[in-house]
Amino acid sequence: MGKKKIISEEEIKDMVLPVANDMLDIATRLLGFDRVLMKCQDGHERLCRLRGKMKRRVWIRIGGVVLVSPWDFQSHKRGDVIWRYKKSQAEWLRKNGYLSI
Repeated sequence: MGKKKIISEEEIKDMVLPVANDMLDIATRLLGFDRVLMKCQDGHERLCRLRGKMKRRVWIRIGGVVLVSPWDFQSHKRGDVIWRYKKSQAEWLRKNGYLSI
């Protein structure tokens, strides 16, 4: 039996929420070389890349919830990963209606 996951007020304050054209996505396949295939809220599957700032610091798993910013061109096919949410943060997003996938 593991620890009970409790989300604290500090985790909510530090969390980045979607603004403008950003959207919440779920990782479906890890493709290697900082690329991930995502299932998006708008129904598209996007090939997303990790920004250079996140490459070696953030690990994404299949089924993980991330915040993606679609590119200005090829917006239905490509995007950049901006933020990765922890499990407790993803549950909070689902509970409060941000995530509907």
